[in-house]
Amino acid sequence: MPASGAGRPFAQLQDAGMKTVKLEEIVRQKDPELKQVVEQLAQGEVLEAIQNLDRQGRVHEIQGHDERIAAIAKDYAKSPENTLVISPDNRSRIEINEREDHHIRTLVPRQDLTGADRTWAERYEVGDVLRYSRASKETGIGKGAYAQVKSIDVPKNWLTVELQDGTQRTYDPCRQQGVSVFREEMRSFSVGDRIQLTAPANKPKVANRELGTIESIDGDGRLRLKMDAAGAVELDPCKHPHLDHGYAMTSHSSQGQTADRVLIHVDTELAAKDLLNSRMAYVSVSRGRHDAQIYTNNAQTLGQELSRDVSHSHAIQQEPVAHKIEPQTTHTNEIGQGFGLGL
Repeated sequence: MPASGAGRPFAQLQDAGMKTVKLEEIVRQKDPELKQVVEQLAQGEVLEAIQNLDRQGRVHEIQGHDERIAAIAKDYAKSPENTLVISPDNRSRIEINEREDHHIRTLVPRQDLTGADRTWAERYEVGDVLRYSRASKETGIGKGAYAQVKSIDVPKNWLTVELQDGTQRTYDPCRQQGVSVFREEMRSFSVGDRIQLTAPANKPKVANRELGTIESIDGDGRLRLKMDAAGAVELDPCKHPHLDHGYAMTSHSSQGQTADRVLIHVDTELAAKDLLNSRMAYVSVSRGRHDAQIYTNNAQTLGQELSRDVSHSHAIQQEPVAHKIEPQTTHTNEIGQGFGLGL
């Protein structure tokens, strides 16, 4: 599988002669027919693999978008335990996940930003929420701090952000490392929903992307969760807003996940065609131990769309120009309402 981030350092080392050991035996799949499909996908035989799934009755064509989403939700409801729903794009993932109940403000990663993008002020948007995993003496921003983008000066490559205590800082983003960028979004949750964390939590100790089930929601929105690995925990979204529904996830986010069965949504008319490719097919289908079902708008062209190769050459990134950092200590008495973090 090619590297998923910018550049392909491991592949380049292999090309240069680095010795490697290949793990060729597939052990996750317990269903013999499904294992055969995964083996075909691993060998790049995508068209044959999809035809094989179709012969097994695991490909369902439903042309209407809303009807297809409803069918996936209905299939999931039949046996929600240890079932994973995968969709290549965030829009359809949200549509599958969306349910009306408790509305909780969450932080959703801006997946459109690369590491290089985060060094350029123009790639940010006013209202973006930033989390700093590294402290900086130059900006005075501490490790673990949150801030919200208040203004952007593109010619000077400066960001002005407001920290939790109302203090503002203006700095050149190419001089501040370890920044994660999020958007505020409302999510609807209810008791019994599957949930996943989109960033690790320290208190309670829960790993990134760990899945769980909501057991209760109190009047203040605090959640009691039964995590698949960490057991019972209590989580306050105001203090840890990095959470999302755990029914459907993108194929990228599903890497490393395993479930007894997977339901895969593939819209061959998806605008972002690069999301439909052989890697998406392999990652999605291979998550399931016993079953994998594909829901698509066009079964006839499905194999061809998923046969797209996504091999990339290494990324060439423009070097940002350094600018002077100008910390500011302007205080404001107005504290925002986001997450109880003062954003």
